[in-house]
Amino acid sequence: MRTKLILLLFLFTFRAGFATGPIRDLIKQAGDATSYPNDNLLVVFDSTKVNVSASGLSYEQTHVLYKVLTSKGALELNVIKFGYDPLSAYTEIRKVTIFKKDGTVRELDIKNVLDYPAPARAIYWGAREKMIQVGRLDPGDALEVEQFKKGFTYALLAGEGDDDDKYIPPMKGQFYDIVDFWSSNPEKEKVYQVSVPQDKHLQYQVYNGELQSSAWINEDKVMYTFSKKDLTPFKSEPKMVSLSDVAPKLLISTCADWKLKSTWFYKVNEDYGSFDYTPEIKTKVDEILKGSTSEMDSIGRLTHWVGDEIRYSGISMGCGEGYTLHKGAMTFTDRCGVCKDKAGMLITMLRAAGFKSYPAMTMAGSRIDYIAADQFNHCITVIKLHNGKYRLLDPTWVPFVRELWSSAEQQQQYLMGVPEGADLATTDLSSPENHYLRITGNSELSNEGTLKGSVTITAEGQTDASIRSVFRYSSPVQWNQIIEKELLKISSLAKITALEIDDPLNYQTGPIRIKMDYIIPDYAMVSGDKLIFGALVASNFLRVFQPHLSFETGLKERKYPFRDRCSRLVELTETIKLPDVKNMISQPESKNDTGSVCSFTGGYKLSGNILTLKETVILGKRIYEAGDWPEFRKVITDQNSFAEHPVILQIQNSHSSN
Repeated sequence: MRTKLILLLFLFTFRAGFATGPIRDLIKQAGDATSYPNDNLLVVFDSTKVNVSASGLSYEQTHVLYKVLTSKGALELNVIKFGYDPLSAYTEIRKVTIFKKDGTVRELDIKNVLDYPAPARAIYWGAREKMIQVGRLDPGDALEVEQFKKGFTYALLAGEGDDDDKYIPPMKGQFYDIVDFWSSNPEKEKVYQVSVPQDKHLQYQVYNGELQSSAWINEDKVMYTFSKKDLTPFKSEPKMVSLSDVAPKLLISTCADWKLKSTWFYKVNEDYGSFDYTPEIKTKVDEILKGSTSEMDSIGRLTHWVGDEIRYSGISMGCGEGYTLHKGAMTFTDRCGVCKDKAGMLITMLRAAGFKSYPAMTMAGSRIDYIAADQFNHCITVIKLHNGKYRLLDPTWVPFVRELWSSAEQQQQYLMGVPEGADLATTDLSSPENHYLRITGNSELSNEGTLKGSVTITAEGQTDASIRSVFRYSSPVQWNQIIEKELLKISSLAKITALEIDDPLNYQTGPIRIKMDYIIPDYAMVSGDKLIFGALVASNFLRVFQPHLSFETGLKERKYPFRDRCSRLVELTETIKLPDVKNMISQPESKNDTGSVCSFTGGYKLSGNILTLKETVILGKRIYEAGDWPEFRKVITDQNSFAEHPVILQIQNSHSSN
């Protein structure tokens, strides 16, 4: 009975000439700022109705009623705007009505809706926005908005027909949607309804929560309705995974499985000729591969050429947007494109070199769940090696990176577009040893507290890449300042006396290396015959190269998974030559905390007048479960403890009273 009432309310809200009386009642009953003391805006209802045709073309109506709780909430509604891509979708704002707190009602003139190019950066595909100015609202006022849309989300190959044909998705007859059932504002009720032809088998799954659901036969359609009452703002945690991974959402799709999507993705690009190569491309490939010594050497040369030489910049180039990749000849001529263009260029060049290569789709930044709704935002390359195994390549994420596949994409789902079809897969973990950071110090501490020595930094994998990026985007004349800035965080008296930095652009010859000589007067605190100090490499002065140190350890428990940049091994070592030591008074407690995914070992050792520090940090994943947080947090607190707690030594000091 409750579901029927929801459905009746839903249908009623879309009835032509909806009376203002029921709307006023809903606004009055919704509550006010006293009911929602921590919020600025209240969504009284949010209703979406989708009608899907046999071709897959969908018509969507949305009807939303907002209530202003505070002046800040009023500012959020000052302008109403909707984005769309004219290559694949059409939208219009059909009705905007203001309900003032004093009882007056004013409907905005839809003729004032503006249609203009959407702001863009790096990708210029012709996206547009429709906007209407609402004007001054006050707490207690309400705003009703009705919108209509037809088409689909991504810009794909435009159809050749008339009228609505160009809004039919390229995978004709199929329909999918991803519906968020969370909000940054409280919502009294959210309803989503979709009607599909009876001969279409609609699959759906609710993730990270529960919804009311029903399915009704209505003439030649099956009408599915999903609803939820009293949605509260989602509370995020620092460095948690994407909201779409943990917040309530609905996935629906008529596509039977991922293998069907895989074979379609393969065929649509082969039919279009996306990877046909020209004599000019073949000549360039032969030039790049001259002197190649192995299969992986050839693959590496072509991957890095595309990664470094094809700039990331997207413009609308007609046919070949979205899932259908632009032809390699176009990208080769323009020397620019977005991820799919770079992936397609690499596939084209690999085929020109005699390899079997195909495209794949993935979702950078969030999870792909197991309903064949199109949860993709990134395109990569797949190569079939001579041993028959597939390997992933990513020319978009590896410019000036020593990897062929970015390990910043580990634990990430992907779908290959291969002839035999493929299921959804997940990228492997990358061993922390592949992404090491080694900071090695050799120093000498004087009786007066002056520290003099050198620090050598070496790195590999994603750690190498992050260090190179710091210098690659700055002038060589600034390199000394970058390192000096880190050293000055330790002491304003610190000076760099010599600095050697490998060329950050010359990444293929080996891991990056930085060597710094320095002197720091008054580094140690001198108190009579006592020296109070810590090893320089233990001070975390190079935390810019250690992203795990940016995590807030005050959070004792986590509810949601979280992510670091990459798995990582950190090795900190320093050998300090001391004045004549009489006695070790105090030192940070040695640590040996080994967990299933993270570990820390560290401690000082005194041998005669030589003090040695060793710390080892192992971070085993990129994406961690909430239950991994105690281990991860312990590693950071352990490392910080060596930065915060000093060594206290008693030395042979002729000036002491003793």
